[in-house]
Amino acid sequence: MASVTYEHVWKKFGDFVALHDLNIEIADKEFLVLVGPSGCGKTTALRCLAGLEEVTDGKVYIGDRVVNDIPPKDRDIAMVFQSYALYPHMTVYDNMAFGLKLRKLPKQEIQRRVETAAEILGIEQLLKRRPRELSGGQRQRVAVGRAIVREPQVFLFDEPLSNLDAKLRVQTRSQISKLHQNLATTFIYVTHDQTEAMTMATRIAVMNKGKLQQLDTPQELYDRPANMFVAGFIGSPAMNFFPARIRRDDGAVYVDADEFAVRIPDHKAGVYMPYDGKEVIFGIRPEDIHNPDFAPANINSAPVEAKVDVTELMGNEIFLYLVSGKNNYVARVDPRSRYNIGEQVRLLFNMDNFHIFDPSLDAENPVAIR
Repeated sequence: MASVTYEHVWKKFGDFVALHDLNIEIADKEFLVLVGPSGCGKTTALRCLAGLEEVTDGKVYIGDRVVNDIPPKDRDIAMVFQSYALYPHMTVYDNMAFGLKLRKLPKQEIQRRVETAAEILGIEQLLKRRPRELSGGQRQRVAVGRAIVREPQVFLFDEPLSNLDAKLRVQTRSQISKLHQNLATTFIYVTHDQTEAMTMATRIAVMNKGKLQQLDTPQELYDRPANMFVAGFIGSPAMNFFPARIRRDDGAVYVDADEFAVRIPDHKAGVYMPYDGKEVIFGIRPEDIHNPDFAPANINSAPVEAKVDVTELMGNEIFLYLVSGKNNYVARVDPRSRYNIGEQVRLLFNMDNFHIFDPSLDAENPVAIR
C-alpha cells in the first residue's frame, strides 16, 4: 500500500497547459476522486501518475519514491480504463491471468489470484466464458478483476462506468466502493460525474482548466465551496446564481437582486457588512427553496415571488423551473406541491443555507465570502 503525491506538477502539450502547478497529497488507503468537466486535466493527472504521460515539471511520488523516470510497468499500479480492452479470443480466466503469465508467476499463484479476484467480484461462474458472452457490467467487472490480480499499491480508474446504463452505473458504483473497503488499497478515480464523486470518495479534487479548484471531503465541498465553479459543479441540479449587491438598511443586511431582496440572518450578517453597496453573486441550492406549505420548521426563511415556467415531477420531489425578471432558477419542492405552468407563486428561500461570492477578486470565477 502507498500514498501518492503530486508536487508542483506541470504538464504542457506545446503551448497548451494541461496541468497547472498541481499539488495533491493522497493518503495511503484513501479513495480520492478527480472530478471536473471534459478537458479539465483530470485524466492527464492520472496518466502522469501511471507513466503514460511524461511530466513537464514537478515530481510525482508513490510512497516515498519519485516515479517520474520509472517505466509504467515498474510503478506497481493497476489501471482500469473506460474501454474494457478485453482480449476477445480469450476466456475471462485467461484475460485476468494474462498479465501474470507475462510476469512468469507460478501457475498455482496465478490461479489463486484469479480465483480470489473472481470471488470478490462475484464472477466465479464466468471464468470459462469469452467477452462476447458477457454483458457490459460483467465485462467491466472482468476489467477490474484484471487489475485486482496484480495486487498493486495503487488502483487507477479512468471513467470506468461511462459505457454502462444508468441502473448498472449505480450498481457498479456500490461494488467499487465495497471493493475499496475490502482491499484497503489506495484508489484514485477519474470521472466527470459529480454524483459518482460524491457517493464514492473519501475526498474529492475538483479541477477546471488544468487547475485544482478545491480538495476536500464531499460534504465540505457541498457545504463550503471555495468558489463559484465548485459551487456550481457540486450538487444536482446545480446551485442557482443571481447577480446582486449587499445593502444595509436600518441595521439589517440584505442581498438585493433587483427582482427580490432577502435578509441575511443577524448571526451571519457581520461577515457581509464590509461589502455594503458592493456587487456580489448570490447563490442558493434548489433544495433550499421551499413551498411555504411544506417548508421545514425553524428555518430562517425569506419570501420570494416567481413565475412557474416548467415543472418536472420526479416522484419523490418536483423540480420547478422559475422566472423572476431576468433570473431563471430551479427549486426542488415537496411532491405534494401543486403548481401550474405560468402561475405566479410565493416560495421561501432557506437563509440558513446560502452562499455569496465576490467577483472583484476573480471576475471569471468569483471567490466565496466566508
